[in-house]
Amino acid sequence: MSQTKLYPNWQDVIVFSPDGPQPQKLLETEALMAVLVGLEAGQKIPPHPAPTAVYHFLEGNGWMIVDGERLAVQPGATVVAPDGATRGIEAETRLAILATRTA
Repeated sequence: MSQTKLYPNWQDVIVFSPDGPQPQKLLETEALMAVLVGLEAGQKIPPHPAPTAVYHFLEGNGWMIVDGERLAVQPGATVVAPDGATRGIEAETRLAILATRTA
C-alpha cells in the first residue's frame, strides 16, 4: 500500500444494489484484500471456497455458512473462515459486511 487511507464513514462507501452485491475495494495488495459488501434483505452470496478470511458484520442480521455450518450473524459479529473453507452469506435484513482475505 502506497499511502494511508481514512474512510470516516463506511456508510458513504458501501453499495446496496437490487442487482446483488457490489463489493467496494478498500485495499488490494499481493497479500491482502479488504472490501465492504452490502446485501439487501433476501440477497445471498452463494457458497464458494476461498482463502483465509475475516468477516465483520456492521449492520443487519443474517447467516454465514462455513463448510455447511450455519452461523447467525448480527452487528458486531466476526467470523473467521479457514483457508479453503466453503463459505456463503444470506441476508435476512439489509446486511453490511467488512471482509478481509489473504491473496
